[in-house]
Amino acid sequence: MDEERKSTQAEVNSAKNASCCSGTSSCCGSGEPGSATIKLAVKQRYASAAVAASGKQKASCCDGGSLKDAITSNIYTELEAEGIPDEALLASLGCANPHALAVLMPGEVVLDLGSGGGIDVLLSAKRVGPTGKAYGLDMTDEMLELARSNQAKAGATNVEFLKGEIENVPLPDNSIDVIISNCVINLSPDKAQVLREACRVLKPGGRFAVADVVLENPLTDIAKRNLSMWCSCISGAIVKADYLDMLAASGFADAQVTVARRYTSENADGLVPAEVIVELSSEELTQLMSSFISAFVTAKKPISQK
Repeated sequence: MDEERKSTQAEVNSAKNASCCSGTSSCCGSGEPGSATIKLAVKQRYASAAVAASGKQKASCCDGGSLKDAITSNIYTELEAEGIPDEALLASLGCANPHALAVLMPGEVVLDLGSGGGIDVLLSAKRVGPTGKAYGLDMTDEMLELARSNQAKAGATNVEFLKGEIENVPLPDNSIDVIISNCVINLSPDKAQVLREACRVLKPGGRFAVADVVLENPLTDIAKRNLSMWCSCISGAIVKADYLDMLAASGFADAQVTVARRYTSENADGLVPAEVIVELSSEELTQLMSSFISAFVTAKKPISQK
């Protein structure tokens, strides 16, 4: 574990030094950050969030601790949170509640893509019961350590947390009944590969039911280049029509994207970093704030598909 952490931190430091401006969270240059830079920045931010939650502080994926609060707040009901460790709730960085649309049945096998501190895995484990199983997949050692600690505190025996990337799921074909995810797929630089992998591991007739940030209008180039907005799940989001096209191309059927929450400058203070705001006109800022939504994304793997 220590060697893995040293290797990850070295990669993160290398990416920061090579691609990010000193003292800011914007990427240097005029282009969008590359895949390696994005993944390493996400690892760093979410490792910090896990450490914060472990110390019983509210986690944040972003600089300053507040950029994603408007997206992540008020997702779970008190009833759902009952019996869930505080650290799992504090580490929750989702954009909506995937359990609001994923009807889980006893005995089913569930996979959470980007499981973080484990809250959605633990909630799933309750629903599928002792005859079912809930997997969590995450690439960050600190989040996995926190999730396994939360699993032990919750006494969940039908749970397993796996290390890996959502672009390469370490599970066999046709092994999962339901895939959930909470504001993670937008963080991937290769969303088409994520969706192909999701379809691969689902059983024929399996369900895809995730919460994600989705664009209703394209972002400005300034927003696309900002790593803080990537890590806060905005700059990596894709337009709704493209999401639906990717799902179809990956083999899914009956795909739908529905609005879970909208944002404006009035109800989402802090979502856009200061270094982006100063580069936008008031009209551009208004357009940016109306470009992204929290959404429920659902689809099915056809029964005929192997």
